[in-house]
This record gives sequence, structure tokens and C-alpha cells, in this order.
Amino acid sequence: MTTATLVEPATGFHALSLSPSVLAAVEAVGYKRPTSIQKAFIPRVLTGADVMGQAQTGTGKTAAYLIPYFERWQDSNHQEPTALVLVPTRELAIQVCDEAKKLSPDKELHVLPIYGGRPMDAQVRGLRRGVDLVVGTPGRILDHLGRGTLMLHKVRYLVLDEADRMFDLGFREDIRRILKNCPMDRQTLLLSATMPPDILSLAKRYMRKPIIHLQMSPKKVTIDKIRQSYFTVDRHNKFELLLKLIEREQPRQCIIFCERKIGAHRIYEQLCGERKRVATMHGDLEQSKRERIMKAFKEGKICYLVATDVVGRGIDVMGISHIINFDLPLDPENYVHRIGRTGRMGKDGVAISFVLPEEGKELTRIEDFINKLIPEDRIEGLQTYEKRVKNPEEEKEMKPIFGRRSKRYSQRL
Repeated sequence: MTTATLVEPATGFHALSLSPSVLAAVEAVGYKRPTSIQKAFIPRVLTGADVMGQAQTGTGKTAAYLIPYFERWQDSNHQEPTALVLVPTRELAIQVCDEAKKLSPDKELHVLPIYGGRPMDAQVRGLRRGVDLVVGTPGRILDHLGRGTLMLHKVRYLVLDEADRMFDLGFREDIRRILKNCPMDRQTLLLSATMPPDILSLAKRYMRKPIIHLQMSPKKVTIDKIRQSYFTVDRHNKFELLLKLIEREQPRQCIIFCERKIGAHRIYEQLCGERKRVATMHGDLEQSKRERIMKAFKEGKICYLVATDVVGRGIDVMGISHIINFDLPLDPENYVHRIGRTGRMGKDGVAISFVLPEEGKELTRIEDFINKLIPEDRIEGLQTYEKRVKNPEEEKEMKPIFGRRSKRYSQRL
């Protein structure tokens, strides 16, 4: 008589048919279960197909394209790059490199970030020593191509990360020039939070058929775990509201978003007089200082980071508990990217926006984009705005500004 042995189905990353060395590296980082984009993306990439993925940051997309590279290209020669990852910002380049070094099953594999704001000489020395994976911004990549210090003829694995953002920043022609320098028989992956016509046109021209388009809605991710709310506030009451809000919420770590660099620096200086562990981040800072600030923020040494949208994407800090939009973003997509800095990898988060009385339409556009009504919040005893109305008829006209901002509200109120 024989006894049947029940074999339990593989779970977590084991279900993705990864090699023992890659699985060990993934487990060493502490990843237990693949996210939605990882479950959908990794198996298809491992087939060698060109794949497009639509997903916002904070969903594990960096590991989604790094893990297949480590799985398929473990026989790299450690001299010239076999993989190139194009990213829109310096901060994201650093973050992707850090993730690659953690996930690599081969500690001899060389990863090099290439971006502006840093001396060329150090990057040239790194390229001469040999590199397997290059992560860079388009402008600096083109600089090296022009100097002949970077060769892409052995690249077999090309990733365009946050492609929509690169197009927003004017890198369209740079990307096309870089792609022409890469071999035709490469595998190309494209990840983007949105898929506007320009992105789809580029994909059609430079990616091989069949192109698999995996759509992971960025809207749903931001809604599930993040508690969103807004305050109606007059401009001159914003800073007082910020202090009261910090006192009430006691954030573990917080990013305070401002629309302009001068505004961010002014709020930073004011907040330094009230709180400790405050820093600011915007485009006017030297790259070395930006890196020191981000390192301190990731290590938890900075609690309050006053910033522009330079940190709206590509910043992966797990300790961020709160996002405060001191200034409402002009673009609803930027709202999604900003609040995506919290609630990372399924954790809870809080996103609070300051809305001027005249910004009702902007708030409605954000609600339409995320398909969700954002509730209004108040702090008891704190008057944040004054209704500037003269008669009941005028007050009726003001209702769309102070709360009844769209037709959906008529069903709710």
C-alpha cells in the first residue's frame, strides 16, 4: 500500500519559476509576496517579449523589471552594459541603482548611475572599470555617447521607466536618439503611469510585436490605503493650519509639497523656527546636497521635508506617513504621484490638501481623475477661511467653491 504525498502549490515569488539564486536575493531583501504588477509583469518578461506596464510608483515596479534581468542575464561579461534603464530624474536613478544592488544575486555584477549634476570624470572611470547595468537620465546618457565613453552595442535589455514623465520633461528626442544606438534584437520594456498617444507611438515604433500592455490602474492604488482629505483655507492662514495639523497628526515622516521653489524655501525657513529635523528639496539645490538630504530622509533623520514636485516621483521612503499638499498641484496626475509617496507597498498613509476658496474647480478635476470624493476636514476652534459673501443669492453662487464642487455632490448633500 502506497501513501500519496501531497505537494503544496508554490506561493509567493516561488510561483514565478525563478532560479534559487534570484529567489535567495529576493528573500534576503525581505520581499515575501509579489505585488500585482510583479505577478503580471515578471512571467511575461521572462518569455523575452517586449512588455508595456501601466503602474504608478509605489507598486513594486522597479523590482518587476530588475528581477527578470537578473534571471536572464547572469552570464554578463562585467565589461560593457547588457542592460540600460532610462529614468527621468537623478533621484530615481539613484533609487533604481540601490534596488539593483540589493536584488542582484551576483555581487560581482556592476551597476552604475549616470546623471547630470555630478562630475563626468567619476562616471567615465566607472564605465572604464566595466559595468553590466547602467541606470541614467537621457541627457547625461547622450553626453557619454557623444564622448564615446559609453557604448550600447551589447545592450540586450532596455527599460524606459516613467516614460510619461520623461516626455513631460522634454526628453522625447533624446530617447529616440538613445534607442537608435541600441541593438535591434534587444528586449524593450516600458513602464508608465499613463499611456498618452506619444508613449503609444514610441512603443509602436521601437518595440517588437507582440507588445503586451499590462494595465494596473494608478487610481485604485491611491484610494485603497490612503486616507485623503482637504481643508478650505485662505492663503494667509496656510502656515498656521500647517502647524496645527502637524500638532494634531504627529506624522512619523512627512513631505510638504509646494508648487514653487521660492515658496518651498520660505515655508522651510518658517518651519525651522517651529520644528526640528526639517529640510527642503527643490531644483535649485546642488546635486550633492540633494543626495545628502535624501539619504538623511531615508534614514529617518529628517521628519519634515518641504519640497517641490522634484520628489513627486521616484522617491521610495517606506517611513512616510503623511503627505501635505501645502499648494494644490496644477495637474491632477501630479496629485496622484505626490500622495503615492505614502501608502507604499500596501501600507496605510494620509494625504491632506490645502485648497484656496477659489480652487474649487481644481479640486473637482482631481476628484474626477481619481474617481473619488475627497472629504473636507476641519480643526475645531480654528477658522481657516472667511466666506466673502454679501447676500444669500451670492452665497448660493459660492457653494461650488466651498464644498458642492460637482454634480456628484447633489446626490450626496
